[in-house]
Amino acid sequence: KEDVVNAERDERLSLRKHRFMHFASLEYEGDYYMTPRDFLFSVMFDQVERKLLLLQNCLYIPLFVSLKEVDAALLCVAKAKPGPTFFRELGDKVLSQFVAEPQTGFHIAFKMLDTDGNEQVEKKEFFKVREAELESCGVNTMLLVHFFGKEGKEKLRYSEFFRFMENLQTEVQEMEFIKFSKGLNVMRKEDFAEWLLYFTDEENNEIYWQNVNDRIEAGENISLEEFKTFCKFTNNLEDFSIAMQMFTVANRPVKRGK
Repeated sequence: KEDVVNAERDERLSLRKHRFMHFASLEYEGDYYMTPRDFLFSVMFDQVERKLLLLQNCLYIPLFVSLKEVDAALLCVAKAKPGPTFFRELGDKVLSQFVAEPQTGFHIAFKMLDTDGNEQVEKKEFFKVREAELESCGVNTMLLVHFFGKEGKEKLRYSEFFRFMENLQTEVQEMEFIKFSKGLNVMRKEDFAEWLLYFTDEENNEIYWQNVNDRIEAGENISLEEFKTFCKFTNNLEDFSIAMQMFTVANRPVKRGK
C-alpha cells in the first residue's frame, strides 16, 4: 500500500515538474526558475498556446542569470507591495519555484506549513514541508523573500498568507477576463462560454456552442465584477456542496440570504 501511495505521489510530482519546466524561462547554477510572468502564463495557458507565446516573444528559452542579477531581482521583491497586481508589476524581474493551492485549501495548506502550531510560519518550517517536493538549492526565490524578508527572519501569518492567495487569484482572474473579453471592459456571454469550455476536457464542443447560440440573446454582457463573483463561487464550490448536504440532511429549505 505504501508503494502505491509513493508511486502516486511521484506521478503527481512528475506532472507538476513537467509543467513547471515547460514554462520556466530562467536557469541559475543548473536549477530552473519561473519569473512571475512565467507563473501567470502557466496558470492561464496550456502547451498549445505556448507556441503562440514563442511567436509573440520571438525567443522563449531558458536564459542564464548571474548572482548579481539574482540579487537585483530579489531587491525588487523586498520593495514590492502586496496586491492584486503583484505578479504583473514584477514581470520578469524575479525568480519563483512556487505552485498555488486552491482557495478551499488555504487554511489546510497553512496548517501544513505551520509545523509547531503557533499560527505563524518560519522559513525553516516552509522548507520542512517543501523538501519532499523540491530540494533547497540555497537560492532565495521571490516568494521566500516576500514571505520571510531578505534575511529570512520574518514570520508569515495566516492573514498575510490568505491575503496573498486571494490577491493571486484576483490577478489571474483579471488576466483571464482581459484575454477572453479581447481587452474590453465587458465580456460577451459567448466569450464567457468560451472561457468555460477552455477548461473542459470535452473534445466535441459543438453541442455546447449550439446551446449557447440558442439560449443567449445578443447584446448580453458580463462585467469584471460579475466574472470575479462567479470565480469566487467556483473556488468555494466544495464548501457550497458541503453546506447544501447539511441543509438536505436537516430537511430545511435554502433561502437566498443563506
